[in-house]
Amino acid sequence: MIEDTFRHKGLRERLSEELRAKGITDEKVLEAIRTVPRHFFVDPSLDALAYEDRALPIACGQTISHPHTVAFQTQLLGVKPNDKILEVGTGSGYQASILAVMGARVLTIERHDELFQIAQQPISRLKYFVRFFHGDGYKGIPTSAPFDKILITCGAPMVPPDLLKQLKIGGVMVIPVGNENYEMRRITKLSDTETKEETFGNFSFVPMLEKKQGGVNIFL
Repeated sequence: MIEDTFRHKGLRERLSEELRAKGITDEKVLEAIRTVPRHFFVDPSLDALAYEDRALPIACGQTISHPHTVAFQTQLLGVKPNDKILEVGTGSGYQASILAVMGARVLTIERHDELFQIAQQPISRLKYFVRFFHGDGYKGIPTSAPFDKILITCGAPMVPPDLLKQLKIGGVMVIPVGNENYEMRRITKLSDTETKEETFGNFSFVPMLEKKQGGVNIFL
């Protein structure tokens, strides 16, 4: 069984300070980085790399994002305790865990069945409360809408209209948009017909896939 040692905790402390030096200023985000054991979410063979600021491979040809990208998106989202947040693209489950330890009510949807299954294991062990759904992220989870915040963790060619509909008035969506090189956007929903968009530079992501049917949900 993977353990969380004093060495790992020290590496998280160092990573937190590295992210602070790179411009992450939200203390709650930095505390979440110090709290969540990232090495639980990667293959044990990658343990030595788990606390470097780099993306690492996971199943299905996907990656666990750079810690800086995770922290940056989370900071843009402006997470508040009890926020109801939809995460699109569960991946390893690390980002969902960061949101959960910050006090959010997290619902996460994943297209790949293998990742949908794998991500639940470390989160269950850590006893973070996250609701998992298997299905098409472009469609979101309309039966659980509206959401205070929506976070897309993969690169989308456009802002999915179904997701925007599921965002409450006054809510915030953070989404990388583009092709190959993705522009980070923060979208605030001002009304049913009006939004405010801000941009925050370019990032690398795996692409957002679609046309996956399904709707299984598991409660932890």
